[in-house]
Amino acid sequence: MTARSYGWELRKLAAQRRTYLGLGAAFLAPILLVVALRVERPNPTDPSASFFVRETAQSGFAVPLVLLLFASVWLFPLVAALVAGDIVAAEDHNRTLKTILTRSAGRSTIFAAKVGAAFTYVLLALLVMAVTGTVAGGLTSGFTPLPTFTTVIAPGHALALIAASMGVYALPALAVASIGLLLSTVSRNSAGAVVGTLMVALAMQLTQIVPGLDSPAVQRWLLTPQLDAWLALFRSPLDRGTLEHAGWVSALYIAVCLTVAWVHFIRRDVLA
Repeated sequence: MTARSYGWELRKLAAQRRTYLGLGAAFLAPILLVVALRVERPNPTDPSASFFVRETAQSGFAVPLVLLLFASVWLFPLVAALVAGDIVAAEDHNRTLKTILTRSAGRSTIFAAKVGAAFTYVLLALLVMAVTGTVAGGLTSGFTPLPTFTTVIAPGHALALIAASMGVYALPALAVASIGLLLSTVSRNSAGAVVGTLMVALAMQLTQIVPGLDSPAVQRWLLTPQLDAWLALFRSPLDRGTLEHAGWVSALYIAVCLTVAWVHFIRRDVLA
């Protein structure tokens, strides 16, 4: 029953226009970045540019990594919010939730299907961005060895680390999606949930420049640093502590948000 409900949720996502807005952004962002880099090549000796931005002139494998740096600021909070913030609230708006909740499938099954569909969407968008960025970067700058913070790695190793980086980044990205699911379930308003998810992500970004909130003691509990934890993969020796911390902090956000959303979902009045 869960698999059937999950498939139904995926079909509903495939029928919605906003689903393709996020996927389109994940596909176009790498292409726009590559075009911008072709118009104005970064100076490899420019200290004001971030490390991987400078390396895009030397290796196409740097392009998907630059995308991860920018995605943490605006792209993936938006991608996650578009679907996660809408997936439950849209049922309220369309007055279809009453029908769904009176089906033979239990409420927990329906909720799990919606979570699975939202998470699948976020992971698919991340995969689209990674593949498009790697291919576009390689065609532009070559599939050449990639400089890291401590050494230069072969193309095969670079591909493996890019895949690992996407996996590390996926955890906090799914945590942002969980916030969207929570707001979607509680608010019953798609626009409010989508905007609310973006505002939460933006607020976490802004804490990095607010005195007091920018301290390591505060930042280590927010998702913003976890979205950049993948950078530890490109340092030697590997800082496992950073990766493990990002994993369990992200898991904590996911568990708390989904638990609150689930409790609200299964207890809500079907006539409300």
